[in-house]
Amino acid sequence: MARILILYSSTDGHTIRICDRLKQAIGQQAHEVTIAPVAGFPGKNLSAFDTVVIGASIRYGKHSRHVLDFIAENRKVLDGMPSAFFSVNIVARKPEKNLPHTNPYMRKFLGKIAWRPRLLAVFAGKLDYPRYGSFDRLMIRLIMLITKGPTDPSSVVEFTDWQQVAEFGRQIGQIRAERIFVPAD
Repeated sequence: MARILILYSSTDGHTIRICDRLKQAIGQQAHEVTIAPVAGFPGKNLSAFDTVVIGASIRYGKHSRHVLDFIAENRKVLDGMPSAFFSVNIVARKPEKNLPHTNPYMRKFLGKIAWRPRLLAVFAGKLDYPRYGSFDRLMIRLIMLITKGPTDPSSVVEFTDWQQVAEFGRQIGQIRAERIFVPAD
């Protein structure tokens, strides 16, 4: 049994739902799973876990600064253990942009960080116009117009492939829980 930590950064709560589904899939393999927000999580506590997963949503083309800062501050610890990262974004609704190597946000993110997780995934998110404030609703509608997505302001569309999420959870549960020696700089 491994102790697995899933840290998240969520804009509207959908990334948390994905974390919950990952926890279900990983839990079926008899692992202990903890879910916590990345913002404010004490990096010194990472050593209590065998595997760390970080999941982050996109808003206006960027992952949260909290995620980037956390990774930079804890890179050596993250590099020394099995780890995974997933991104949640609406552009992943398109088949040609739903893989880590084809998703522009994932590629941009990986270019900004030195950490190299063993597993990567990209999940399409959820569009929930009624939940957004007026500015976000207007901006997201404009983005959807440009990218040929849903623009009806009453639309709620979940693009997430839950089977893909469960499969990623299964893969996380199978990461070998051994520490990796990382030499000091």
